[in-house]
Amino acid sequence: MRRLLKNLFSRVVIFGLAILVQLIILILIIWHFSNYFAVFYGVFALISLVAVVIIVNSRGNPAYKIAWIIPIMLFPIFGGLFYLMFGGNKTSRKSKRKMELISQKTTEALGQNQDILDQLDKENQGAANQARYIYDYSYYPVYTGTTSHYLSSGEMKFECLLEELKKAERYIFLEYFIIEQGTMWSAILDILVEKAQQGVDVRVIYDDVGCLLKLPYGYDRYLESLGIKCRVFNPFRPVLSVRLNNRDHRKIAVIDGHTAITGGINLADEYINEVARFGHWKDTSILIQGEAVWNLVVMFLALWDWLCGIKEDYEEFKPLPEYAELFTSDGYVQPFADSPLDDESVSQSVFLNMIGGAKRYVYINTPYLILDNEMTTALCLAAKRGVDVRIVTPRIGDRWFVHAVTRSNYEVLIEAGVRIYEYTPGFMHAKTFVVDDQFAVVGTINLDYRSLYLHFECGVWLYKTQSVLEIKEDYLQTLTVSQLVTLADC
Repeated sequence: MRRLLKNLFSRVVIFGLAILVQLIILILIIWHFSNYFAVFYGVFALISLVAVVIIVNSRGNPAYKIAWIIPIMLFPIFGGLFYLMFGGNKTSRKSKRKMELISQKTTEALGQNQDILDQLDKENQGAANQARYIYDYSYYPVYTGTTSHYLSSGEMKFECLLEELKKAERYIFLEYFIIEQGTMWSAILDILVEKAQQGVDVRVIYDDVGCLLKLPYGYDRYLESLGIKCRVFNPFRPVLSVRLNNRDHRKIAVIDGHTAITGGINLADEYINEVARFGHWKDTSILIQGEAVWNLVVMFLALWDWLCGIKEDYEEFKPLPEYAELFTSDGYVQPFADSPLDDESVSQSVFLNMIGGAKRYVYINTPYLILDNEMTTALCLAAKRGVDVRIVTPRIGDRWFVHAVTRSNYEVLIEAGVRIYEYTPGFMHAKTFVVDDQFAVVGTINLDYRSLYLHFECGVWLYKTQSVLEIKEDYLQTLTVSQLVTLADC
């Protein structure tokens, strides 16, 4: 009975009922004015026409435009109204001003060392162009003076994270889409509490929707009571709003400005296979140490400023000079961010550049394969010109309807020569690109619309690092336990 009452009065149920009530009220209003159907229909048809004109003339992906235009034309009474309520990225004037100030502050804290870019230009002009693009549109520069180590499983990331957290002396920043109480989080929390008691500045950001069924309501206040500064990203409100779509999908851990981990792995037990939800959970992360970590420090602080108000002096979080001697230079490393609040899909452009420049192979891990025309065309063209293009997706999906859409994209790719594999032991959650033994990206970005256009994401672009070869080796090992999909399977 207690569990039943808890479920009945859970946050999800209450918020769901509140949204349902709003929809019912909207329907009743429309029903009330049904006697004036001709006028009513005309007004809303005009609204739909205006919405279509706005969509056609807006910047953005054509597939996204079509996805709105079709339902608007089919349902002119509701379609235009729904677009005006939920379509596009609506940002208030106050929020835009706040964004501009934070962007200015971020730009001042980050600056591209031109000598590094010139050196990269001499080595590989295509690589330099990619790094220049990321800096120009994401504002995060490329570095040398950084080592990187590939973490090929959740278990490896967990062990590495615990080890690095214990070394923290100044600050710990954690930003995660999902945190769930269990073995993994308990071990991490014990260290965070201990470090906070020692005077280390410990901060946590978690996404409210990502943790909606994972953490109790008010968990941020509980962490604050333990001496851990905590903020909840975009709290879920029982109000119909487009802002519900914009989630913080990033997974970032930063220690003292010299060490960071990012990738696909959240802080929950299924990611370390303590809990088997969909068979064996395959996931990856990247550990970076050295100068490039500064990008992730600023990335975290920029979001903290957004959530708390502009007050942090970023320079106070610069790594201490003595740490510079601890890490050797291993290739080029460029952590970057992608935001849904602008018109530039940085992640998609980075991937398209990598695919377009590939000469020998493109190997991709992704849990979801929901592609627009640009990405499909790029993959097909690469395969048609003789590039070995392979994609690994899950054999067992976490959501049947999303998995069905993923599989619906197989046929056109396979016909063009792309080889698609399904990870047979369970769920593939890794998000990695590796190209020609030279380039790689490890990050939080799925190959689907939500990641590429709606979520806050991050990744690390790598060129000529030892970790690139580690990613390739792990990929080839993953293929040995994955099944090739044929046209007959589609």
